[in-house]
Amino acid sequence: MDKHTAVFRRKIIRIIMLTAAVSIMLAGCGRGYDTKDGASTLDAAQNTWADDFTQGNSEGQQEADDTSKIIVIRDDEADNTIIADDFYDKDSGPEESLVEDANDADDNSTGSDQENCGEGEEDSGMTDTDLEFYAEEISDELFAKMQGKSFKEDCTIGREELRDVHVLYVDFDGQTQKGEIVCNKAIAEDLTEIFEELYEAGYPIEKIRPVDEYDADDEASMADDNTSCFNFRFISHTTTVSNHGKGLAIDINPLYNPYVKTVNGALNVEPANAAEYVDRAADFPHKIDESDLAYKLFIQHGFTWGGSWKNSKDYQHFEKDI
Repeated sequence: MDKHTAVFRRKIIRIIMLTAAVSIMLAGCGRGYDTKDGASTLDAAQNTWADDFTQGNSEGQQEADDTSKIIVIRDDEADNTIIADDFYDKDSGPEESLVEDANDADDNSTGSDQENCGEGEEDSGMTDTDLEFYAEEISDELFAKMQGKSFKEDCTIGREELRDVHVLYVDFDGQTQKGEIVCNKAIAEDLTEIFEELYEAGYPIEKIRPVDEYDADDEASMADDNTSCFNFRFISHTTTVSNHGKGLAIDINPLYNPYVKTVNGALNVEPANAAEYVDRAADFPHKIDESDLAYKLFIQHGFTWGGSWKNSKDYQHFEKDI
């Protein structure tokens, strides 16, 4: 199924399971379900739905009958686990088993249902934020924007090796924004996890856009303080393909964390407008050093930092050898 359908379905399942958990908890407080075989039939499920979720509504039973999707709940007394047996479509029958162990009640409980009332609250382990951090294959629409820009004719990496990573981030104004990162599939999960932790910590990032929005001009992207990953190109002043060209490196807040190297006796700074941030002993915001959260997270995920290089310094840069 496509991404939007999957996200919507996960939200619906979550709502249904939370509602079901409340229903079973109320049953434990004195309104037990007395349905044959644990309400394993469609009729029993409809009756339960009508009794508990449309209580006091004169049209409740009719609403239950008209519901196209009915979830069948069994209260497994052996381990106090609420299980969603099947997700029924009244026209086609059981569709698939969706969720097991949606609500883990008190496993050690031996008292009556009345004594256990209120225990074992449902926790799916999933938040709405989780749905905003994910990776997918490069769509035709995105690839069309990349061709001739970040994905050049002589690109040595295939489209199928790349992923489109979607994230949230906190910008310099403290506002939540959506970001998009094209990277190698080998680090897609790393980036998803790292950027989710950065977001939850309120770590400020000015921009996160595909470099194609700058016509794959790395200098322009860095000068605009844009955080980006894949761009087929060579390492500055060499003929070696950059790890950015493989989608295995990412630059974070590059304006405040420039690339610095002495070339033919002259100091080279990229981006050129970052000269004031070359002195790393100076105190200024958004500086990446070994005490910085981004540094710590990337190192934990097996990346190396360009700020540790000997012959040059690339303070914005993190890469992973695969």
